Amino acid sequence: MVICSCTLHLDLYDVSSLKGRRSVLNKFKEKLKTFNVSVMDISGEYAREADIAFVFLSPSALESARYRDRIENALVSLFPEYTIEIDHEEL
Repeated sequence: MVICSCTLHLDLYDVSSLKGRRSVLNKFKEKLKTFNVSVMDISGEYAREADIAFVFLSPSALESARYRDRIENALVSLFPEYTIEIDHEEL
């Protein structure tokens, strides 16, 4: 069993307030929840940057990489206007 912990970093160039950032993050969090992952906003106070942490279990490291790629590809295709970086750690 593999626990995959991921951090999604977003650069939100078109957002100018914390309320605007929250609106964008809610869209990302709702989409991530469709992948059956645990999601949490770990952003700081700067409105134009955001971080979302998500965690999921996988039976193997290979399956974990495939699932992570599937999530990343879905987010990139659904939100092409944002620069998305995903860092991960497997335990």
